[in-house]
Amino acid sequence: MIDLYAAATSNGMRARIALEECGLAYKLHPVDLAKGEHRTAAFLAMNPNGQIPVIVDHEGPGGRPLTLSQSSAILLYCAEKSGKFLPKDPAARPAVLQALMNASTDVTPLFGAYFIAASAKEPHAPTVQLFKDRVRGLFQVWDAALAKRKYCAGDEVTVADFSLYAGYARIKGAVPDMLEGLPNVARWAGEMAARPAIQRATTF
Repeated sequence: MIDLYAAATSNGMRARIALEECGLAYKLHPVDLAKGEHRTAAFLAMNPNGQIPVIVDHEGPGGRPLTLSQSSAILLYCAEKSGKFLPKDPAARPAVLQALMNASTDVTPLFGAYFIAASAKEPHAPTVQLFKDRVRGLFQVWDAALAKRKYCAGDEVTVADFSLYAGYARIKGAVPDMLEGLPNVARWAGEMAARPAIQRATTF
């Protein structure tokens, strides 16, 4: 059994999607960020950075408990533990890792920066627009890529799709106009949203 400590952010959804899609048994422990539950002594003992998500796999490698943070690390861990959604062909894996990192380290942090700037007491309009344009620019590139292939890294669903969808879902729910006029992204997102595991994972 795996314990998942998460909230309904893109990072939290990414980890939960990983567990659901990989078919790994887990128990969700919602973390209320507004109440500072990620700053309690118990949580900081699991992740000193005070960030969600965190998993505790009580049957980790060698049968020993393993505690892991960072949503992309959790995504890869789940894929490797289950043997799913990560190509075994070394020639195919780089494209998946490239797409995964774009989704995890470009899309999500940029939207986070936008959200912080837009939520400021006195938002600086040019800064807000700058981050908004950059996020949309990333998805315009994804739209062009998805015009040529069915999924993020090719013809099969991989961890890259789960990572990008977590960011997409968060943006779609908060600032939907960022994603307007991107038909290929919309087609891909519709297919991802129809997956039962993703539907379970995005409901906190």
